[in-house]
Amino acid sequence: MHVTATALSLNVPDVEAAAAFACDHFGFAAEMSADGFVSLRHPDIAWNVVFLRVGLGTFKPAHIAGPAGQGMLLALEVEDLDAEFARIAAAGASVVTPPESEPWGERYCQFADPNGLVWQLVQWVAPPPSDVLP
Repeated sequence: MHVTATALSLNVPDVEAAAAFACDHFGFAAEMSADGFVSLRHPDIAWNVVFLRVGLGTFKPAHIAGPAGQGMLLALEVEDLDAEFARIAAAGASVVTPPESEPWGERYCQFADPNGLVWQLVQWVAPPPSDVLP
């Protein structure tokens, strides 16, 4: 199999709010859009985030067309987590978790978008020990 592109597609009640959040705070830009749909691309990563309005008739299979996000994190690794946290929090994003460090070397913070999706920023501050699993 030769894969030419990849995307994560999420159903949300408010596509425009989800797209604005991703663009304003995380540097994504709209690549395609239509009524109830937007595909966002980031210049530094090789996958798109697609937001579909909940109930969009073209979503198949219809029986799983509910809102996305329960138990899901949209995680982005960054070089300076504290600077990014300060910038995004100062812009008014809803903070879920301020910066914390885990014993295995991961430092992270989390924000909620207007639809309740959780965006997580991660910075590795030490190499993960081989005997500790996240």
